[in-house]
Amino acid sequence: MAKDMKLDAARRDDLLDKLEARFAKHAKRHEGLDWAAVRKRLEAAPDKLWSLSEMERTGGEPDVTGRDAATGEFLFCDCSPESPAGRRSLCYDRAALESRKEHKPATSAMDLAAEMGAELLDEALYARLQALGEFDLKTSSWLLTPPEVRKLGGAIFGDRRYGRVFTYHNGADSYYGARGFRASLKI
Repeated sequence: MAKDMKLDAARRDDLLDKLEARFAKHAKRHEGLDWAAVRKRLEAAPDKLWSLSEMERTGGEPDVTGRDAATGEFLFCDCSPESPAGRRSLCYDRAALESRKEHKPATSAMDLAAEMGAELLDEALYARLQALGEFDLKTSSWLLTPPEVRKLGGAIFGDRRYGRVFTYHNGADSYYGARGFRASLKI
């Protein structure tokens, strides 16, 4: 993660205002949850607020998509209609990036997620997100890849086409202008 993970008061207040407006606008994503409880948790976790700021800055439009019944943590996911524009043209992970001989992208999805203090969505969380709306109609998003797939050189990604959600595979070293990644964060 970055060294300075604190937002100044103006940036913090601006982010909280954006998150509150998005929370109110998309109430179906988090039925039964109360913004005051979410805000209280956010204000107590400045490092997580910084991570949400990074998700917002890179085009993710993070919103609350649920709550962990066991821990009480709120789950934020990128809810931008398409894969976040500030996180595209990335290969899957550091090993894939280093294996490229030429035309290397700037970084990898896994590295950038770690720098942001967030995680890639796995298949189950991506399906859950897609149940809340229609995402990635024109783009695709890298997904957390099972070790047995990654060990063989592949990585998985998802999108929505033809009214259905699909999970596909690709070489982990591939990257495309229309493929990024969606991040999640528990607070």
